[in-house]
Amino acid sequence: MTADDTLRTTAPGHDLWPYRPITAPGGPAWPDGKRLAVYVAVGLEEYRFGVGRTEDIVPDVAAPDLVNTSWRDYGNRVGAFRLLERLDRAGIPPTVLLNTAVYDTAPELIRAAREVGAEFIGHGTSNSDSLVGMSAAGEAAYLAGVAARITAEEGAAPGGWSSPWLSHTTSTLDSLAGTGYRYLLDLRLDDRPVTVPTRNGDLLVLPYALEVNDSTTVVGRGASATEFADMVVDEFDELLDRSADQPLVMSVVVHSFISGAPFRLRALDRALRHMTAHADRVWFTQPRAIAAHLAAAETAAGSAAQTREPTA
Repeated sequence: MTADDTLRTTAPGHDLWPYRPITAPGGPAWPDGKRLAVYVAVGLEEYRFGVGRTEDIVPDVAAPDLVNTSWRDYGNRVGAFRLLERLDRAGIPPTVLLNTAVYDTAPELIRAAREVGAEFIGHGTSNSDSLVGMSAAGEAAYLAGVAARITAEEGAAPGGWSSPWLSHTTSTLDSLAGTGYRYLLDLRLDDRPVTVPTRNGDLLVLPYALEVNDSTTVVGRGASATEFADMVVDEFDELLDRSADQPLVMSVVVHSFISGAPFRLRALDRALRHMTAHADRVWFTQPRAIAAHLAAAETAAGSAAQTREPTA
């Protein structure tokens, strides 16, 4: 079997991205020869009271829902600060999935995130929003508006995007590339970064935990704090072993109002300490650093190929 035999131009049922099995050659090693890159994403979210979608811990509360509103607000008042502190103590630079409304509602939290070197990923204006139902033009304007707010506040445009509620339209990938985003955190199609073609150029898709994610697992499936921490540890141990074959990426996704709760934070902290005990073999990093490393490696490979080309 040749290298070309391991690839197909389209996967069955869709043509969103090319099929590439894990048995195909991997990408470049991470800095210092490390084989596993790990990033931890923290959702800093804001919800409009009584309007749009919400994340609830207590079901079926009649309007006005002060109960779930207070639970979500706990995240930006308390839980997020403690999550950021724990990640900083562990030596893990945070990746913040940011609703830009948080700039207005919790400016002290934004300052705390900056102080620990967080990367801000565009995550919509409010988490009451969804891309579903937007026109292509409306979606592009929404994505650009989020990028413009982060640029104005941080002095640099966001490189990455993660959709509120992991929502998309048929235009999302094209719109992301067209409005300047370089990488997407939403999808788990591989344990390695994947380049996805769009009408506006390539978009890098970084592995994003759909299950090692406290929203889908703790709230969605009722997993306990201990069960979630065990999932983090088992995912890490398995991927660390597998990374001996090729460089891989692992993500953990937590939210201020879920894993920021004291009993969940204590369990998560045990998982963080388990991972960082292997810091000599693991690159604890952020999406922007992964993307930059891959871009530099691609440039270096292109330069080396040009150097090897015979001259006339």
